[in-house]
Amino acid sequence: MNANSFTTTGSAIRVWVDLGAGTGENAELWGQRLQQFQQAYLVDLCQPLLDVCSQRISDRGWSNVTAVCEDATTFTPPETHVDLVTFSYSLTMIPDWFQAVNHAWDLLRPGGILGIVDFYVARKYPQPNLQTHGWFQRNFWPVWFAGDNVFLNPDHLPYLLDRFELISLKESQGSLPFLPLLKVPFYALIAKKTV
Repeated sequence: MNANSFTTTGSAIRVWVDLGAGTGENAELWGQRLQQFQQAYLVDLCQPLLDVCSQRISDRGWSNVTAVCEDATTFTPPETHVDLVTFSYSLTMIPDWFQAVNHAWDLLRPGGILGIVDFYVARKYPQPNLQTHGWFQRNFWPVWFAGDNVFLNPDHLPYLLDRFELISLKESQGSLPFLPLLKVPFYALIAKKTV
């Protein structure tokens, strides 16, 4: 998912919150359009990553971007409600992911946009129109990723689809540099908070 994905939503994006922002690389992907935000908050609990993020903000002269060391399940900006909330490969790293998703809902204004890209595994019997993953993928990937405190959960995608109005969903598989012969499932979702 990249910044171009949000140009088709038809909503003006003034305030953006990136939960699990790490080093702030996602802000870089917006290019010049980052300046169109009134404010962007790059939120993470890891201070060393946010130190890199803060340096990136300073080096680029982004006066409308703030690095914030807070929990994704509780951070609330001064604006209270925002136009866009994103998780980029971070939802699987948040232990209380239900609360993180529910908090994203609370942060978004009516009609606000949620964007997520992350690894996942399907349920054994997924909802109609969702991809099916075989036994190996459903069992291997959660164990393999858990060693790095990344927790793939077959309930992420169904919960998101139940909670938000879907705008677009891409389910695919990609290579990892250290396991080039295996393909890991990931999804990219853009959804809207209904009124």
